[in-house]
Amino acid sequence: MNAPFNLETDATALTMQIANLADHTICEAIDRFVASQPSNVFHYTAWLKAIESGTGNRAAGLVAYKGTSIAGWLPLNVVHSPIFGRMLASSGFAVEGGILAENDFVAEQLGRAAEEFAARNNCPTIEARGGFTPQGWSTRNDTHCGFMSDLAEDDEAQLLAIPRKQRAEVRKGLKNEMQISVGRAEGDRAAHYAIYAESVRNLGTPVFPGDLFDAVMDSHDADILTVRHEGVPVASVLSLYHDGAVMPYWGGGTFTARHLRANEVMYYELMLHARKRGCSRFDFGRSKTNSGPYKFKKNWGFEPQPLHYVSWQAPGTEKRDADPT
Repeated sequence: MNAPFNLETDATALTMQIANLADHTICEAIDRFVASQPSNVFHYTAWLKAIESGTGNRAAGLVAYKGTSIAGWLPLNVVHSPIFGRMLASSGFAVEGGILAENDFVAEQLGRAAEEFAARNNCPTIEARGGFTPQGWSTRNDTHCGFMSDLAEDDEAQLLAIPRKQRAEVRKGLKNEMQISVGRAEGDRAAHYAIYAESVRNLGTPVFPGDLFDAVMDSHDADILTVRHEGVPVASVLSLYHDGAVMPYWGGGTFTARHLRANEVMYYELMLHARKRGCSRFDFGRSKTNSGPYKFKKNWGFEPQPLHYVSWQAPGTEKRDADPT
């Protein structure tokens, strides 16, 4: 699993290794490198291992060494779908990822090593959600957008920061006397998963396994905020916390949540909760460009920022298309 690729340069020797993620010392060294780079929560080894634990999609990753020092890192999950086939994802079930390297030369060599690793694992496709674009790889920035904004200094300012029409919806929801709870316990997880599963089924989307949510909760700074009406859970969101930002990652609402405006209350209350936890930014995650969720987030006053996605396709193979539309 950690056999080197051994790539030589004129100036120095670069050694590419498949990361042994069962070795805590190696994981700690990788994570220190990630923390030193412009990175995100999906670059860390904990995310890769949570995806493997929760879904069975193998955690991997390529490390570029200069001597004994890490010079680059490409987090990977070997993803297999009976519908869409096999691919390497950086990172699996994530909205961001991609190559991290101290310079473009190292990044380019990581790309070459990734192509070889893909061939070894019968993966005709590599998808990287951000990062450096190696030569010969494709790039797109018109499929998804991210949404990020600073949190306000107090509760009233946060409400006033929401554009007028959306603020009116939040106010209507706040009048419905719903109860808010935040936690990580089994009851929080059960309520969240039941609501999430109902929500995505109503959209015709496959439901992720509950083990995935447990694996992420158990390995990350995360919590679940649930909205109840008359004691019944109607909306719930699992959020990640990283580098001063909260990211509502998996959430949904029941049919009842619509007329209660429970989703609107949920996101507003999450903003208040995150600020009290010490967060300064609200990361509304990604949405497909011009989709319903994209427009919903714009209604909250968030400006869409196009996301940069990179991919490689093995010569002579058909391009993978997992677009739900």
